[in-house]
Amino acid sequence: MKNQLFFLLISLILVSVSSSAQNAILKGVILNENNTPVQGANITYKDTGTQSDKNGVYQLTIPTNQEVEITISHISLKNMQFTVNLEENQEYELNPILKNDIEQISEVIISGRERKVVEGITTLDPETIRTTPSANAGVEGLLKSLPGVSSNNELSTQYSVRGGNYDENLVYVNEIEIYRPFLIRSGQQEGLSFVNTDLVRNVDFSAGGFQAKYGDKLSSVLDITYKRPTRLGATADFSLLGGSVSAGGISKNKKMAAIVGARYRDNSLLVDAKKAETNFQPRFADIQTYLSYNFSNKFELGFLGNVGINTYDYEPLREQVNFGTLQTVQALTVLYEGQEKDKYETYFGALKGTYRATDNLTLKLIASAYHTQEQEYYDILAAYALGTVNTDIGSENLGEVEFSEGIGSQLTHARNDLDALILNLEHKGTYIADKHQLDWGVKYTSEDIRDRLQEYEIIDSAGFSIRPPLFDFVNNQPYSPFATPIVPFTNTRAINNAKIDRISGYAQYSIRSTIKESEIWANIGVRAHNWNISGSTVNSADSQIVFSPRAQVAIKPDWESDMIFRVSGGLYHQPPFYRELRDSLGVVRPNVKAQQSIHVVLGNDYSFSMWKRPFKLTTEIYYKKLTDVNPYTIENVRIRYRARNNAEAYAQGIDLRLNGEFVPGTESWVSVGYLKTEENIDNRGYISRPTDQRLKIGVLFQDYVPTIPSLKMYLNMVYQTGVPGGSPSYANPYNFQTRLRDYRRADLGLSYVLVDKDKRLREGHFLNVFRELNLGFEIYNIFNNQNAITNTYVRDAASRRQFSIPNYLTPRVFNVRLGMKF
Repeated sequence: MKNQLFFLLISLILVSVSSSAQNAILKGVILNENNTPVQGANITYKDTGTQSDKNGVYQLTIPTNQEVEITISHISLKNMQFTVNLEENQEYELNPILKNDIEQISEVIISGRERKVVEGITTLDPETIRTTPSANAGVEGLLKSLPGVSSNNELSTQYSVRGGNYDENLVYVNEIEIYRPFLIRSGQQEGLSFVNTDLVRNVDFSAGGFQAKYGDKLSSVLDITYKRPTRLGATADFSLLGGSVSAGGISKNKKMAAIVGARYRDNSLLVDAKKAETNFQPRFADIQTYLSYNFSNKFELGFLGNVGINTYDYEPLREQVNFGTLQTVQALTVLYEGQEKDKYETYFGALKGTYRATDNLTLKLIASAYHTQEQEYYDILAAYALGTVNTDIGSENLGEVEFSEGIGSQLTHARNDLDALILNLEHKGTYIADKHQLDWGVKYTSEDIRDRLQEYEIIDSAGFSIRPPLFDFVNNQPYSPFATPIVPFTNTRAINNAKIDRISGYAQYSIRSTIKESEIWANIGVRAHNWNISGSTVNSADSQIVFSPRAQVAIKPDWESDMIFRVSGGLYHQPPFYRELRDSLGVVRPNVKAQQSIHVVLGNDYSFSMWKRPFKLTTEIYYKKLTDVNPYTIENVRIRYRARNNAEAYAQGIDLRLNGEFVPGTESWVSVGYLKTEENIDNRGYISRPTDQRLKIGVLFQDYVPTIPSLKMYLNMVYQTGVPGGSPSYANPYNFQTRLRDYRRADLGLSYVLVDKDKRLREGHFLNVFRELNLGFEIYNIFNNQNAITNTYVRDAASRRQFSIPNYLTPRVFNVRLGMKF
C-alpha cells in the first residue's frame, strides 16, 4: 500500500504548470446585509477602480504578486477595506456584504483566501469547510474543532455547545429556521447535514450570548448564507463514501440567479470497518436549491427547497467486545437474528421576500413549510454470552473466550411512525438612521404532530425472564421463581396527535458611538414567545408565555494593540418542542414549561501580527444558571426527556482559540475549552449532566509543500475527556456516574491540485476543461483509537451484577476523493 501511494504522489507531482499572465482578476457581487445587490459601489485601489452595476456585479483587474489594498465604498454604507495578494492569472471571487447597521464594530479584513470578521461571532471559510477531512464532512465537522463545541460521535452531525444538548442549537439558512428529524436514535442514522457545503457562501457561528433577533434556544446559533451565483458553473465531488454535484448560474439580465445541489452518501465503508459483523446499508440522498429573482432594485424574492430521503437496512450478525483490565479481560459475544428497516423522508420549502422601501427601511416576509415522515421498524434477537478471555501469550487459544459466566438473550421490537407538518409565517423589519438601528419581527408557527410509539424489550438470562425492577415486587430471580405472567422489561405504547400553535416576536435597538477615541457598540432587545398545546389524545393545557431580555456591549479601545472587549447575555428560554413534551413512556405532558437560562459571556479578541502574518486570539468566559430544567438521558444520540421541570443546573467554563496563518496563505487554529456542567434533580444534589465535557482541545492545521504548493495537507484533531456513560433502563442516574474513556481522534487529508484558477496546463490539454481539479487521499482516525459513544448494560444472572460494555465507534478508515469545478 505504501509503495502504491508513493507512486501515485510521484506521478501527480510530475504534472507541469504553464502560466504567462501578469494580472489577476477580483470579481463578485456586492450585497448589503439584506442580500440586496448594491448598485454604484466603488471598488478602488490607488488611482484605479470600477463600479458595481445595477445588479451589484463588479470585476477589477489588479497587479499580481504584491499586496494590493482594496477599498469598497458606498455613500450609504460602511466602507470595507482589505488586502489581497494574488498570483498570476488568478481569479479571486469575493462577494462582500457591506454593513448598513451598527453591528460592525471593526473593518473587515481580507488577506488572500482568508476572510476575517471582527465581530462577536465566529466566521468560518466555506472553502476550509469543503476541504477539511472528517468522517462526516461538512459545517458540523468543522464546528467540532472549535472550543465549547463537543461531540463524541464522528458518525453524527449532532453537536452540543457549552453543556447544552443536541436540541438546544438554532440553525438558519438565509434567515430561515431549519428543523431536524424527530426519531433519530444513533449516529449511523444521522444521514446528511441539512447544510450543503457546495452551496454555502458564508458561515457564522455564535456559542452563546446571541441577540434577541435569533430564536428561542439555550445554546448556540449557526447562521448560513447560500450563494447567489455570478456566472454559470458547476462542481462535483466523489469519494468512496458517496458524492455530490451542484450547478449554478445567472440570467443575462442579472435578475434571475439559481443554484442547485444533489448529494448521495453511503456509510457502509465506515460501518464495515467496525468489529461488528453486519449487513448494513445506510443510504442518504437529498437535493437542494436556492432561487432568487430581483424584480427591481427594491424587491427580491427567494426560494429555498430541500428533499431528503434516508434509508437504513440493518441486519446484525455477530459481535464481540472485549473490556475490563489487562489482568482480567472479559468479553461480550453476541449472536443476532432479525433486522431493522428505518426510513426518514423530509420535505422543506420556503419563500422569502425582501422589500427595500427606502434607504433606511427594509421589510421581509418569510413563509416556510417542513414535512417529515419517519419510521423505525425492527425485530432483533440478541443471544449473548459474558465470559473471560484467555490472556496467556503462549497459549494457542489466546484471545478466545474460555469460560462463560453469564448467558442470556434480548429481544427488541419497535413499530414507530411519526408524521409532522410545521408551517411558519414571519415578518422582519429593519430601520436605520445614522448610527441607530431598530430591528423587529413577529412569527406564527403551527406544528401538527401525529406519532405512534410502540417499543418493547424482553430480557432473558439463563432461562429466566427478567422483570422490570418496579416497586410492587422484589425480583429474586433466578433463586426464587416469580409466578406471575411474563412481562417485557420495558414496554412503551402510545398514540399521540398533538397540535402546537406558537406566536413569537422580538424588538431590539442598536447603536454605534465613540467614547473619546474608542469605538463602542451596544445592543438591547427582548423576545416574547407564547404557545398553546392541544390535540385529540392530549389533555388540554393553558397557554404559556415567556419574555427574554438580552443585551450585548462591545468596545474597541484606541490602543496600539488591536483589541475588542465584549460582554453579552440575558435571559434565555427554550419553550418545549414535541420531543421535550413526550416522556419515556410516550405520554405527552402539555404543562411542561420552558427551560430558562441566565447567560453571561465575557469576551476578548486580540488581533496581532506574528511572523509578519495575521493572527487572532479569542477568549470567552461564560456562566449559565438554568432553572425549570427538563432532565434527559442520551442513548447514543437519541434524547429521552422526563417531560418534567424538576431540576436546576449550571454550566461554566472558558474557551480560547488562536487562529491565523501558521503557514502563509492558509488558515489554521488551535482551540482549548474547559467546561463544567451539573444538575440537581428533585433537590437530591448536583451530579454531572450527560454533556459534562470537561476538557476539549481541537486543532485544524493546513499546510502545503513549499516547493510543490499544489500538494496540500489538512489535519483535523480533537481530544476530549470522557462524558458520563449513561445508565440502564429504570436505573437511578445518581448511581451511574462513571465516565467513558477520553475521545481522541485525528483525520488527515492529502490533496494534489491538478488545475485551479491560477494553475493552467499547456494550451489544448484535456484537463483545461476544468476550472479546478484535485485528487485527495484521506485517513480517518489515523491512530486507530477505540472511542466509545455510550455503554450497553448486560446483566449477569449468577451474580446479579450489571456490566457496562462500551459501544465502540469507527477504527482507521481510508478514503479517496476527487473534486472538480467547471
